[in-house]
Amino acid sequence: MSILKELEKDLKNIVKQAGYEVEKLAFSPSNRKDLGEYQLNDAMQLVKIYKKNPRDIANDIVRELEKDERFTNINIAGPGFINITLSDEYKKDFLNKISKDIFSNIDKKNRKKVIIDFGGANVSKALHVGHLRSANLGEALKRLGRVMGYEVLGDAHLGDYGRPMGLVILEIKKKYPNLAFFDENYTGDYSEIELPITNSDLEKIYPLASTKSKEDEKYLEEARDITARLQKKEKGYYELWKKIVEISKKDIREVYDRLNVEYDLWLGESDAVEHFEELNEIFESENVLKDSEGAKIIELATEEDNFPMPPLLFIKSNGSISYETTDLATILQRKKDYNPDEIWYCVDGRQELHFEQVFRAAKKANLVDDSVNLEFIGFGTMNGKDGKPFKTRDGGVMTLKNLINLVTDETIKRIDPALVEKNERKTIAEQVAIAALKYADFLPFRSTDYIFEIDKFADLEGKTGPYLLYSTIRMKSLLNKAKSIKQEEFKIINSQTEEDIALTILNLPTILDKSLDTKSLNEIAEYLYNLTSLYNKFYAENKVLTEENKDLQESWLVLTNIVYNINTMLLDILGITVPNKM
Repeated sequence: MSILKELEKDLKNIVKQAGYEVEKLAFSPSNRKDLGEYQLNDAMQLVKIYKKNPRDIANDIVRELEKDERFTNINIAGPGFINITLSDEYKKDFLNKISKDIFSNIDKKNRKKVIIDFGGANVSKALHVGHLRSANLGEALKRLGRVMGYEVLGDAHLGDYGRPMGLVILEIKKKYPNLAFFDENYTGDYSEIELPITNSDLEKIYPLASTKSKEDEKYLEEARDITARLQKKEKGYYELWKKIVEISKKDIREVYDRLNVEYDLWLGESDAVEHFEELNEIFESENVLKDSEGAKIIELATEEDNFPMPPLLFIKSNGSISYETTDLATILQRKKDYNPDEIWYCVDGRQELHFEQVFRAAKKANLVDDSVNLEFIGFGTMNGKDGKPFKTRDGGVMTLKNLINLVTDETIKRIDPALVEKNERKTIAEQVAIAALKYADFLPFRSTDYIFEIDKFADLEGKTGPYLLYSTIRMKSLLNKAKSIKQEEFKIINSQTEEDIALTILNLPTILDKSLDTKSLNEIAEYLYNLTSLYNKFYAENKVLTEENKDLQESWLVLTNIVYNINTMLLDILGITVPNKM
């Protein structure tokens, strides 16, 4: 239990000792710091229950509060708002407790098994800027969930199924018709065949094949035929598909590695489709499928809907399965393999209707228990200065590789050549670039569109990732320089800035709770900036290494260590690596 939760629990008992019962304590940081650090507003809520003047209720509570040495400057404002300040002794005690283990100041949740579906990578297609927010958000929520006590698995859920694969294979067949994969009489080992195609080739093949399919009906029919053969696992086509997937996955992994994004599961839509027959049996047995012009659909609309809810297309009139059905098969697969309590989908906000259909269909057919939470976590777009989705200078789609390279070229200008050796500059510049990209992504609430300005977010000053890295590295440098100085106990609170830092540290569990509840990292991003800015103010006000008062110097070093540990923990949750220098 966090220190703040313990404090709230004790305050609830104090209110009870004053003669009043409260279900939920109305305790929060004060907006009037001149009156107190916190406000206890329960007197206003208790009026209706106890039919007493709120100020009389407040006076009863204050009398009990005054018996507790943890509280000072207790006063009543207005009709019954109680203001409280925490004593310096109490602040010193909780800082010393946190200094031994920052994770002790976190409210762990009841253990749950959660699968997060994020990334959205498609085999044989280049990752582009539209994939950035899903990767960043999903990775951060995975890490946050684990810190908060959940068992979390991240699933890349690759797009490796359907007509796009048929199109790619068809174009390869047109270009390399003599490959053994297309020879019906071939009896050799397909694994020994060297495919004359790189990932760069694959990224060019799909858009070319897609364009041809829109212009040539015969070409499209050939692609459909190959897709059908692939889905029946016809040997040559299936073995070629496996090689394509491996080539593409290698490149996708490399890009995600650069973003500091890690997946526990690298399953694709093709893995889920293996469960389609069982899925179909479940939906047939639940009697939720309806015939509609040769197709099978699921009616989802309810009387409570205040927006159109179209039926879900389960099986198309040509017998193929829909994108929605693939997601339902994925839910079945996850239930069978992992039996999760929750499945979260970090996906572009424009897909909300699709997932609402999938979730309703899953519940309607009892595919999962009512207790299983299926949650859509939508996000907005990252835009350029023109307010439109971020693109290359010539107006093309910006790949994630090129975006990372572009921001790295900007951040390398900010790396001090006097501090960083030439062979390290590129590595550190990329770490700083990833921090710039991620922090800018997390600052707005996840559903908000935002404009990414390279020169602004790569700056070492202001509310940016590089600013946080630079400040955190400076804390570490100070602690290293002070290794020979005692750093065991916080003994003295010497200034208002230190008071503010202590209260900000105390509030950390509230920030983590909000972030987990809203599935957004903006609270953590703001908290990091506020705590770091307070520390930098403290750093500018004091000469830590030359301070003659040893108790004061030790306290400052302990405080520095706490802030440093919180920063590194929160930056790690955001998927941001702190370099040793920059």
